Amino acid sequence: MDQNLTAQPSADHPTDDLLTLKSIGKHYGSVSALHGVDMSVAPGRVTCVLGDNGAGKSTLIKIIAGLHQHDEGEFILHGEAVKLKSPRAALDAGIAAVYQDLAVVPLMPVWRNFFLGSELTIGRGPFKRLDVQKMKEITKQELFDMGIDLRDVEQPIGQLSGGERQCVAIARAVYFGAKVLILDEPTAALGVKQSGVVLRYILQARDRGLGVIFITHNPHHAYPVGDSFLLLKRGRSIGYYSKSEITVGELTAQMAGGAELAELAHELEQLGGHDEQLAEAEMGIDP
Repeated sequence: MDQNLTAQPSADHPTDDLLTLKSIGKHYGSVSALHGVDMSVAPGRVTCVLGDNGAGKSTLIKIIAGLHQHDEGEFILHGEAVKLKSPRAALDAGIAAVYQDLAVVPLMPVWRNFFLGSELTIGRGPFKRLDVQKMKEITKQELFDMGIDLRDVEQPIGQLSGGERQCVAIARAVYFGAKVLILDEPTAALGVKQSGVVLRYILQARDRGLGVIFITHNPHHAYPVGDSFLLLKRGRSIGYYSKSEITVGELTAQMAGGAELAELAHELEQLGGHDEQLAEAEMGIDP
């Protein structure tokens, strides 16, 4: 096993899930960024992680992607308890993260971005060169398999829509052997139409057998594609549900804080009534 990944055999852990987190916690000095979080990721299923800014989503991603190591709990990967020591260790274990900025080079062709850092070559020694034709063919086919038909993979990736660029990043991760795909707020900066495009690509990845972790703050994007939902608030889980256990309305209320939302609605209602009384008084109407 990679020296950047430590593991201990675990006979009593189920192996049907690709990845399981049990009571995961992370501290930065005296600050608890994550505490007691449980989650599992299975092949061909989408696990949605929801929460507002500061909920702990970024910390959770960094632990799964090997950027940080957890301080509490168990990270079980393919049936073994592990600590991923680096992003390379995570990639070697089949975990790929697609971040919001996508890390693409806008002026480079689509195919160059697809193989960026992992270019195919032919020949040896001084005759070694890029296998441009092969890379173009693979890029075009992989994108087609994900549901996007680009006539020209030579065009700069910066000319693609936001949804199409997300597709290139997802298809790249699939091609290079990802088993677990982390998507960090892929629809956050997109309009309604392009968000729909990305959600279709998420389903494409799911249908190809990947375990997808979809990070979002939008329950209306999560619910149509999700199979299970982890809700985070201030680094703690406030709910972990399968789709049959929760409706989109309940999911939204949980995220907003049902009691807090009801209290706010009551305050606004009272404020509205107070404003009406002020208006009547100004008009000389006796309430």
